[in-house]
Amino acid sequence: MTLRIGIILGSTRPGRRGARLASWVLDAARRHGGAEFELVDLADHALGNLDEPGNPTLAQYTHDHTRDWSAVVASFDGFVFVVPEYNHSFPGALKNAIDYIYREWNDKVAGIISYGGWAAGVRAAEALRLVLAEVQIATVRAQPAVNTHEGFETDEYIPSVGIEPLVGAMLDQLLSWAGALRTIRVTEVTLAG
Repeated sequence: MTLRIGIILGSTRPGRRGARLASWVLDAARRHGGAEFELVDLADHALGNLDEPGNPTLAQYTHDHTRDWSAVVASFDGFVFVVPEYNHSFPGALKNAIDYIYREWNDKVAGIISYGGWAAGVRAAEALRLVLAEVQIATVRAQPAVNTHEGFETDEYIPSVGIEPLVGAMLDQLLSWAGALRTIRVTEVTLAG
């Protein structure tokens, strides 16, 4: 079975630069190969503030938007988070999207591509790593960081020299872990059944 990797655009802000970057990441991932890649834009999922009354670990969802989000996340073997830095962390919309569900994230892997000003979003990536660990997502070491002072002058992201090999290294790690963690999830389902 082909691995499925969701490229999650972690900002819903109007005029965000991340849409250009995420589109380029999707193209770079498809050129890299090794999995089926799909862009997941949080702005398309109308989650609003967390409004489920129950604990997400029980997966007893009462709203259609939560069930839809659950199905999207569950369909992937791993993720690439394209995340901006807002005030030394990642956007609340992404934290909210993660908090909506729990089991659907478990035993999967993520790569993080951060973007921002002079620090290139690295503080957001580090903050995101802590949250992902709590929902049982392993994160790979390779962590490309994009400075928004370069490559965003047009309607398309123009990668700086060296960024594509960094993304490729991250994808190599991600795909290796995604295959291994799929084995764990399949084993768990087999043992439970």
